[in-house]
Amino acid sequence: MEAKIRALKAEKNAVVMAHNYQPLDIQALADVVGDSLELAVKAKETGADLIVVCGVRFMAETAKILNPDRKVVIPVEDAGCPLADFLTPDLIREAKERYPDAAVVVYVNSTAESKALADITCTSANAVRVVMSLPNETILFGPDANLAAYVQRELPKKTIVPVPPGGHCYVHTGFTLADVEAARRKGGTVVCHPECLPEVQEQADVIASTGGMVRGAAGAGEPWSVFTERDMVSRLRVLYPGRVFYEKPEAICVDMKKISPADLQRALECEEHEIILPPGVMDRARRALERMIAVGA
Repeated sequence: MEAKIRALKAEKNAVVMAHNYQPLDIQALADVVGDSLELAVKAKETGADLIVVCGVRFMAETAKILNPDRKVVIPVEDAGCPLADFLTPDLIREAKERYPDAAVVVYVNSTAESKALADITCTSANAVRVVMSLPNETILFGPDANLAAYVQRELPKKTIVPVPPGGHCYVHTGFTLADVEAARRKGGTVVCHPECLPEVQEQADVIASTGGMVRGAAGAGEPWSVFTERDMVSRLRVLYPGRVFYEKPEAICVDMKKISPADLQRALECEEHEIILPPGVMDRARRALERMIAVGA
């Protein structure tokens, strides 16, 4: 199967992009593995005719928005994101009516329709930098309220309004202060994702996106307790085989585990589950995404 997948990639000038939360057998077959920001940048840079996104739907939508003239497919059609579903266009419009002078910052973990109403998008890796780049004092920020709280703590002179107030990722809110205490007993460094609850962030030693975890682990020597999706730890163990990493076995994103190598092979063969979006939505969302990428550049 692996040989067939590699042959299909070459035959069709296809690129396979996988998020850090994908199972290791999918990561091993990908051309690009990374966090949401890295995948967004690489999607924009690719010269492939076919882009296969092994992740969840908003990631495939992002790749299509940045590559409107290329074919983008997702191997499993119903790989969604409950966090993205918290934010709707109507919620953004209602918040904008209450705060007409505010800028709208939408986390990349959102639908294309929500991105289309944003002034700029962000990821967990660049959220603080993106908000800093805006002149507005008030920022409407959605859909993750915990990431919004992290940005607020880092930028106390801004007013960050979470939209909606309770948007969250169920994987990351599953980490508790009891998990911090258990990690302290193991020793080493507690590293958490900014989608974790604020009280967990406050007790962690390091707060980082998954891409930040990959970079940070390169210079560390002591054990890490990693508070994010379980397969991020699998990736770290592959990248740094001599290091000790602890995961929470229950920290599983069900949607991220829906794609199998057989699904990937079928996607390359049949080019099915193509991402189709209205041109107007794509155009508006692309402006917000490209502004984010420019801030990073």
